[in-house]
Amino acid sequence: MKIIGIGNALMDILVILSDESVFSALCLDKGGMTLIDDNEQEKVDGVLQTLDTTIATGGSAGNAMLALAHLGAKPGFIGRVGRDDMGARLRACYNKVGIDARLIEGEEHTGVANTFITADGERTFATCLGAAALMKADEVSETMLEGYDLLHIEGYLVQNHDLIESVARMAKQRGMLISIDLASYNVVAADLDFFRHLVAEYVDIVFANEEESAAFTQGKEPEEALLEIASMARVAVVKLGGRGSIALSEGLRASYPGSNVGVVDTTAAGDFFAGGFLHAYAQGASLEQCLAKGSLLAAHVIRVIGTQVTEAQWEEIRNAK
Repeated sequence: MKIIGIGNALMDILVILSDESVFSALCLDKGGMTLIDDNEQEKVDGVLQTLDTTIATGGSAGNAMLALAHLGAKPGFIGRVGRDDMGARLRACYNKVGIDARLIEGEEHTGVANTFITADGERTFATCLGAAALMKADEVSETMLEGYDLLHIEGYLVQNHDLIESVARMAKQRGMLISIDLASYNVVAADLDFFRHLVAEYVDIVFANEEESAAFTQGKEPEEALLEIASMARVAVVKLGGRGSIALSEGLRASYPGSNVGVVDTTAAGDFFAGGFLHAYAQGASLEQCLAKGSLLAAHVIRVIGTQVTEAQWEEIRNAK
């Protein structure tokens, strides 16, 4: 199966914090994702000017496709960018690694995800979507899905109901499978009814961490949440951080243990997990093998800042049995 993702086309601006005072100054909830407008971005820029930053491609679905590209899967990506330097950098990065970038261009600035990383490796996002927020249903045609068998949707894009419903309907009409990463507990909680509608009507594979699965099931513990999600989709996956991951598909349950690798930055851990899982799933691997592949990628990406896994690490991942 060939895989294409749709999501917010973003560049990540990453910064490691020595203390957490910036959260109160910028009114951010640690560990969450807060959408900000252009005026609020100016305030963030003022803070970032005093800190050391790193810039890399970002976005949940984009990160998952990045992982797939490094595994040799030749994925695609649908998103919206501006006609600016950030948009050009994003396109160039995708082309370099082999992602088929099916990008829509607008006059707005390319979106950025300001990513604040604390000493415990947790990341907190202040995201200014820019052009990404204005992607419309009529801009994504059925031809953009041609050549692909599975559509991966990022949960951060679900707030755009018309767009997601339209794309999901087109994918199903083409006989494609659909996977979704629930993205963030606060995003799920704020739009729960539509998330549940989307999963029940269209989605085959659901990725959620412990907090997201609780938000989706209105407070259930992981095992109970897994059962509920699996009753709505073909495959349910709940990630438990250092305790590993669990999955359920048509009555078959699998689990995979956590690892004790040192955490530098959890940015993209869930995205790389999804990329690894989908890579194995597309090759017909068992549920446990899919969890193992996802866990392997997540374990590597949390040891670096952002998604800057080295080619030596990718070679190790590709050669892993």
